[in-house]
Amino acid sequence: NIYMQRKNVDEIFEKLSEQRPTPRIELEYYNNFTLFVAVVLSAQSTDKGVNKATPALFEIVDNPYKMLLLGEGKLKEYIKSIGLYNSKAKNIINACKIMVDEYNNQLPDNLEDLLKLPGVGRKSANVLLNSLFNESTIAVDTHVFRVSNRLGLCKTKTPDATEFALNKKISDKWKKYAHHWLLLHG
Repeated sequence: NIYMQRKNVDEIFEKLSEQRPTPRIELEYYNNFTLFVAVVLSAQSTDKGVNKATPALFEIVDNPYKMLLLGEGKLKEYIKSIGLYNSKAKNIINACKIMVDEYNNQLPDNLEDLLKLPGVGRKSANVLLNSLFNESTIAVDTHVFRVSNRLGLCKTKTPDATEFALNKKISDKWKKYAHHWLLLHG
């Protein structure tokens, strides 16, 4: 019955919240734009690897316009230790063009506009909305997908399906940190 399921879900998040009441993203950043860059770079890479590569970059680039001035070639020099750096550099530069032209040199603050940026899928958009704009979104990467299915929180075949299932299943009081807890638990 659904009441028991909700009760069990609440018990899981109660336990996870006791261990880490307010977990936060492990990527290092200084403002909205630098987190955007770090999130794009973190796709299929480790946060640790991204955190090693970005400090020197973020010392000279902290907004989309400055990134365009740096250029794709020089950006690649800073991020070449990160997997798929060629396509990530291209996506970041193209996203910066959009931010400069359409969003007044700012990162958009809603799902629809974030998804228009090259290199940003649902997971990345949800990470940004959660971490920067305090929205209770659930970002589903491979770890959250796997852990959610193993714990029995859902029975899904894709990260997107997992996101939608978790949003239905998890009480609002847990949503702000839910994906962080599931990620760290994994």
